[in-house]
Amino acid sequence: MTDQVEAPVEAQGLDAQTMAELREITTRYPQARSALLPMLHLVQSVEGRVTSRGIEACADILGLSAAEVSGVATFYTMYKRRPVGDYHVGVCTNTLCAVMGGDAIFERLKDHLDVGNDETTQDGRVTLEHVECNAACDYAPVVMVNWEFMDNQTPESATRLVDDLRSGVEVTATRGARICTWREAERVLAGFPDDRADEGPAAGPPSLLGLRIAKERGWTAPGDEKGRAGSPADTAQEAQDTSYSDRARSETDIAESGAETVGEDAGGTQNPKGGS
Repeated sequence: MTDQVEAPVEAQGLDAQTMAELREITTRYPQARSALLPMLHLVQSVEGRVTSRGIEACADILGLSAAEVSGVATFYTMYKRRPVGDYHVGVCTNTLCAVMGGDAIFERLKDHLDVGNDETTQDGRVTLEHVECNAACDYAPVVMVNWEFMDNQTPESATRLVDDLRSGVEVTATRGARICTWREAERVLAGFPDDRADEGPAAGPPSLLGLRIAKERGWTAPGDEKGRAGSPADTAQEAQDTSYSDRARSETDIAESGAETVGEDAGGTQNPKGGS
C-alpha cells in the first residue's frame, strides 16, 4: 500500500476558524469586496505575511481573481510578502524626521541588529524597515513598533528599545498601549479589538499646543449667530462660497481697471473703445 503524501502546509488552505472570520469581515460592508484590506490584515495575523493561500482564500470569498487580490497586496506597504518578526520596527526617514536624526537612527539600528532594510534578525524577533511619514512630525524623529509611536528618539534610545524588545522586556508606546506582537497588531487592524485602545494618553502637549493657544485667546471655529461651531460641511461650503465671491470681485476689479487704462490711452475717457 502506497503511503499517502501529506500536502505542503501552503497548499492546504487556511484553517476553518480563519475562513469563518474572513467571511465575518465581509458582512461589515455594503460591498463585500470593500472588506479586502482588513481581510489581508487577518491573513497576516495568522500567517505572519500575505501568503499564496491567503490570497486564494480572499479571492474565493470575494469572487475576485488571485491577480486582483495580489495587486492590492503588493500596492500597500503594510502588506508583507516575506515573514515579519515579532516586532516590526519602522524608522521614519522622511524629510523632517531625517534631518532631526532619523537617518542616523536607521543606520545605527542596521549595524546594531546586523540587518538591512526590510530584513529580520536571525532570532526572528525584529524586522527593521525605513518608512515614510508617520504623521507625527511634532515628535520627530519617530520610530514605530507594530504601528505604535515611540517619540523623540535618538540612536541610543532606539538601540535600547530594540534590545528590550528582543529580550522580552515590556515596552509601552509613548502615547499608546503596551506593545503587542506584530501578529496581534494585525488582528486588531483586521477589526478584532484587543480592548486596549484606551491604554495610554491619546495625545501629547505638542499636538495640543494649537488648541491651548486657541482657548487662551478665545478663538473659535466659524459658527452660527449663537457662536456654535458649524458642521464641517457648512464650514467647507462657507469657505467655497467666500472663495467664489472673492474671485468674482477680483475679476470685476481687473476688468474695470483694464477698461480705464484702455480708455485713458485711447482718448482720456473711460470708454474701452477709446471713443468720446
